[in-house]
Amino acid sequence: MTSKEHAIIIGVGPGLGAALVERCAREGLAVTAGARNVDKLRALLDQRGLADAAAITCDVTDEASVDDLFAAAIEERGAPALVVFNASGYARGGILELTASQVEAAWRVGCLGGFHVGQAAAKAMAPLGRGTILFTGATAALRGSANFAAFAIAKFGLRALSQSMARELGPKGIHVAHVLIDGQIGQAEGDAKLRPAAIAEAYWHLHLQTRSAWTQELDLRPWAEKF
Repeated sequence: MTSKEHAIIIGVGPGLGAALVERCAREGLAVTAGARNVDKLRALLDQRGLADAAAITCDVTDEASVDDLFAAAIEERGAPALVVFNASGYARGGILELTASQVEAAWRVGCLGGFHVGQAAAKAMAPLGRGTILFTGATAALRGSANFAAFAIAKFGLRALSQSMARELGPKGIHVAHVLIDGQIGQAEGDAKLRPAAIAEAYWHLHLQTRSAWTQELDLRPWAEKF
């Protein structure tokens, strides 16, 4: 078992997820990354020079899959000091066209998955009385837009989960925060999109906060985004 502080990042793709792994690795943390397709995940991490990061398959909609990831990660690298839930369920369509299965699928990934990961993180951190749990949200958690009902349902639920967990776990020494991503993530001229590395920097500072001044919700947007 490593003596390094341990971060578990769930929902790792080429955008924010990879940037979060890079940011934690740069600080010397041992990192476990989770995604549904572990072969693509391993290739992505290796391409980014993150060979030391562990890649484990994880279907956040499946409680057993999440539990297996945490069990393997903790056995290899110890209890996590930081856990980030970055998975998201997405289905776009008008209310007259959306199917129940589309809505359920978006909710299972974006909300139920957050519960599975959040609960597993809390179980690992509570005996130690410390840790940070971060959830990636969106402006859809505040207001539902036309054609985005399924996405909003999932994000509203994830925000509610983060608020409940923060109130319950804060007295136990565990910092829970929800990050509203307001805008598109990517690279754009004039910084008109949210750069993944810049978002990851904000997540890292949330992890560093002391309990006398914890943030429960943080909104991030590029200067060009109307709000």
